[in-house]
Amino acid sequence: MQTDPADAALDAVLARLNTALGNKEIDAVAGLFQDECYWRDLVLFSWNLRTLEGRDQIREMLTQQLSQVEPVRFTRDEREAVSDEGGLLQAWLHIDTNLARGYGHIRVKDGKIWTLLTTMSELKGHEEPSGTRRPKGAEHGHHRDRQTWLEKREQEAAELGYQTQPYVLIIGGGQGGIALGARLRQLDVPTIIIEKNERAGDSWRKRYKSLCLHDPVWYDHLPYIPFPENWPVFAPKDKVGDWLEMYTKVMELNYWTSSVCQSARYDEQKKEWEVTVLRDGKPVVLRPKQLVLATGMSGKPNIPRFPGQDEFQGEQQHSSQHPGPDAYRGKNVVVIGANNSAHDICAALWEGGANVTMVQRSSTHIVRSDTLMDIGLGGLYSEQALANGMTTRKADLTFASLPYKIMAQFQIPLYDQMRERDAEFYGKLEKAGFMLDWGDDGSGLFMKYLRRGSGYYIDVGACDLIIDGSIKLQSGTDVSHLAREAVVLKNGVTLPADLVVYATGYGSMNGWAADLISPEVADKVGKCWGLGSDTTKDPGPWEGEQRNMWKPTQQEGLWFHGGNLHQSRHYSQYLSLQLKARQVGLPVQVYGVQEVHHKR
Repeated sequence: MQTDPADAALDAVLARLNTALGNKEIDAVAGLFQDECYWRDLVLFSWNLRTLEGRDQIREMLTQQLSQVEPVRFTRDEREAVSDEGGLLQAWLHIDTNLARGYGHIRVKDGKIWTLLTTMSELKGHEEPSGTRRPKGAEHGHHRDRQTWLEKREQEAAELGYQTQPYVLIIGGGQGGIALGARLRQLDVPTIIIEKNERAGDSWRKRYKSLCLHDPVWYDHLPYIPFPENWPVFAPKDKVGDWLEMYTKVMELNYWTSSVCQSARYDEQKKEWEVTVLRDGKPVVLRPKQLVLATGMSGKPNIPRFPGQDEFQGEQQHSSQHPGPDAYRGKNVVVIGANNSAHDICAALWEGGANVTMVQRSSTHIVRSDTLMDIGLGGLYSEQALANGMTTRKADLTFASLPYKIMAQFQIPLYDQMRERDAEFYGKLEKAGFMLDWGDDGSGLFMKYLRRGSGYYIDVGACDLIIDGSIKLQSGTDVSHLAREAVVLKNGVTLPADLVVYATGYGSMNGWAADLISPEVADKVGKCWGLGSDTTKDPGPWEGEQRNMWKPTQQEGLWFHGGNLHQSRHYSQYLSLQLKARQVGLPVQVYGVQEVHHKR
């Protein structure tokens, strides 16, 4: 049987890699990589999320970590074809180390490795009970005092946090906390999720009534239970809330509703947290070993300070507090901001009969939803992608295989296509006075999201209302002050106002740590989110991965988990494996703990 040339070429590279690793010839391993090269490791080698850029960084990581993970073996996943496009070989890999099994992706140019992705899939001896390992459920045979499944669940729920302690405490019961809780449940890690609302999913239900997902269904699945095939492409908020509530029940999560974390303190001697929680109005002290803040990637609401806010006689709300348009028919509303929430709220207010003005203080990146789905996401997350064999897992890993350092260069051509396709639309927006941008380097929405988590709107209709003047626009100016019944802008315009909505974004997640633990701990771990790209709102130096997200921080036992539904699904796997390894006492040696360059 003749061997495919691409298969043979790829296998030869892996053979050299395995030989060099087996002989501990670290210089030889580094020599197998291109001069410009990237190795992105998600936990498997580094017990961290790290991207190694260049041979020197690869050499340094292996010098510290190889003895901790050997023996190591890379093998090609023979179920997936090796692709050869213009001499660029790409393949999927199985990876085996002493403690774990992993999966990865490789790109090879001219016989040398350009990009390598290595991810931890499972810990040996601590595999999830799925497939052939799935639990039996029924207990055949006979014995007295047998407990039913329900009785066991009720006993666990009654005792955990009181007679027994959770190993992990997750603060925040939105999509991030729920996804991580499900992963930890499958790994048999005792976990409690704290949620301030009365029901799971309320963090969605209580937002403005027009809110819906702007990301498509294929991008938004939770672990283990994908949305059904008849689920809408863009789910309304209450439908998402009901799904999350259902999910917490069927995944058997210990989910404490109507519970508020009042304070947390780390005991350095006992190596555990002391966390005071008010549950249904009664204080409970929990002592977890690991504390995860899953309070939302965006952190605390950012409310700007303007002169006259105390004198203003109308209502003032942050966008996260806005209930919807029902009470504002015929009222004058000023929305400060011009990103996703601002557009959604303005459109809903206009539909509800309000007289609404958007104040755009700085430029915004706009991309039309249909265009983004087609050009930006279609190859990985769409019905066509599924038909082409692109599973959710494979799509997630494909996206993860592109190091952040070079991701922008792959994004720029896509956004150039979008700009060309919708040129007439953008011309109308600019004619209406709207200030547009495409990111500092033209790389568009995804890079803006990864770098700063703000500055864009996925257009689902509000832009047409700006173009035709239904939503009034004041752009290129800021607020001077608030009067008793108006917002006065720096350009001299006075806007009568019964309501001011601050759609002005959020601060860093470590702001929650400042409130719950202490400002000192918040500054110790530093800012969350951003890559250090030295672009707007993402100051350098370059860090290569999201700051402090899903990985060890400078504060022992403190973790941050957040992001959109895609990130909650994907990165919860790597965070759960890090927590499981610590629970069972595996020899975890972290390479390159996050340095702190920016505090908040």
